[in-house]
Amino acid sequence: MQLWHFISILGSIMLAVSSGKTPPASTPAPSATAPTQRVFQVKGTILELLPAEKSVRIKHEAIPGYMDAMTMPFDVKDTNELAGLEAGDGISFRLTVTEREGWIDQLKKLSPPRTNTLPTTGPFRFVRDVDPLNVGELLPNYRFTNHLGQPVNLSQFRGQALAFTFIFTRCPYPNFCPLMSNNFREVQDLLLKTPNGPTNWQLFTISFDPDWDTPARLKAYAQSMRHDPRHWSFLTGDLGDITAIAEQVGEVFTRDADGPGISHNLRTVVVDVRGRVQKIISGNKWQPAELVEEIRKAAAAKE
Repeated sequence: MQLWHFISILGSIMLAVSSGKTPPASTPAPSATAPTQRVFQVKGTILELLPAEKSVRIKHEAIPGYMDAMTMPFDVKDTNELAGLEAGDGISFRLTVTEREGWIDQLKKLSPPRTNTLPTTGPFRFVRDVDPLNVGELLPNYRFTNHLGQPVNLSQFRGQALAFTFIFTRCPYPNFCPLMSNNFREVQDLLLKTPNGPTNWQLFTISFDPDWDTPARLKAYAQSMRHDPRHWSFLTGDLGDITAIAEQVGEVFTRDADGPGISHNLRTVVVDVRGRVQKIISGNKWQPAELVEEIRKAAAAKE
């Protein structure tokens, strides 16, 4: 290297140091983005406080751009949020939702308090006179239409373990219908990946919003859930049949009188290869691995 060239380089380095500049470093890897959160301010009426479950059931107003008016339980992360509140109180609260979770906080009693806000009657529900199903009893042969527009009846799956739950595809709240669908997808994936696992099993997701959840909409929803059509079907059908099977396993849903929202609870049911009810699971606290184990037992039941 020529001496004058070396001096030139050295001079450049010294100039950069003296001016406070440093040679550019390599671009750092971008940090992971935080989960997207949506936050809403909502008003409603408390119907039931459930501190042991860290939950409160609220009849809430429509949430523009997110959810219709309906009645549903909301999780709270801190039960101190419920202090001083009681059924019948009108409240405002903050609702936070992510892709997989939702909760409320900042519960405040409205002033002046609301009166006569507890519902005394509900909308009409047409349903056949059915008896509750208990564990060990045969599941009746209900008929549906699947997401491909094909007729389906439950008796055609005798010899296979069944698990079914109820949703409506317009439900946006991540702790309810989306959670049931995401859990079923995890159950599907776990069963498909289990070495020497059972192959005689079917998952059914039943919509109780048949006017909206047409086979075409259910097909698009099924594809969004990355379902395996060999093992997971999405069902619609006559509202009377859907309501009847729901009533038998403790699933209750009503369309709110003041909007298109549907208030409902949650049930997930496992039926063994003999067509007998093996387990009825309430709520949304179950884990996919638990349901996988129930399906494995149901698939291995003796005819």
